[in-house]
Amino acid sequence: MSHPSSRRTFLRHSLQGGIALTAASTITGMISSCATPKKTTANNWPFKTPFNQQPLGYPYSALEPMIDAMTMDIHYNKHAAAYSKNLKDAAQAEGIASDSSVEAVLSNVSKYSSKIRNNAGGHYNHELFWKSMKPNAEQQPSGKLLSAIESGFNSFGNFKMKFNEAAMSRFGSGWAWLYIDNSKALHIGSTPNQDNPLMDIAEFKGLPILGLDVWEHAYYLKYQNRRADYVDGWWKVVDWASVQKRYESVI
Repeated sequence: MSHPSSRRTFLRHSLQGGIALTAASTITGMISSCATPKKTTANNWPFKTPFNQQPLGYPYSALEPMIDAMTMDIHYNKHAAAYSKNLKDAAQAEGIASDSSVEAVLSNVSKYSSKIRNNAGGHYNHELFWKSMKPNAEQQPSGKLLSAIESGFNSFGNFKMKFNEAAMSRFGSGWAWLYIDNSKALHIGSTPNQDNPLMDIAEFKGLPILGLDVWEHAYYLKYQNRRADYVDGWWKVVDWASVQKRYESVI
């Protein structure tokens, strides 16, 4: 028969061991909860863009008078459609799987030809552009996105001013962007031609949530050389609900 003192010693050691295990588990949980969040990159970006051009979500005339129907028709059916077609042709020639996302291609675009770079960028940029506009749009965001903009740029008005500067200072053709970096902070930038922040060769890198096309084909029929008027009008058709959805999917 076991001696009572032996039983007491066993129970005391067991209790101490249980407390130690519980404490260790608690500390491990605290360390896990404080660990650096997983970085959001093009490979785990929740939105995936296919190579095929997607249907426009509204009639060509829906954004008038800010963007006229003829410009929308030509822009979508000629310029943007050509990027999609040329991307598919180049991807086949360079052995890129047709079910790849454009985001995945852009994240490794340095491995491919200039044809892939130009057309993957052009296709992605336009697909985002169409989805970032709608008729009867809200005039500013709300919720977490508005809070982040006001925190990062002091005010929504100051954000618009800085974005306008990026759009107007782009010499020649290109894009202005609102994008999220790996620390989930918002930034404004501009890229030439059909480049964008998803590219591994981009001057700045991140996930675009809003993009403005400042190529002349986007506005010349209506505004001629008055890019500033086009930019001012564009704010009236920004689909902030769509932008917020993209932002909130990664924060």
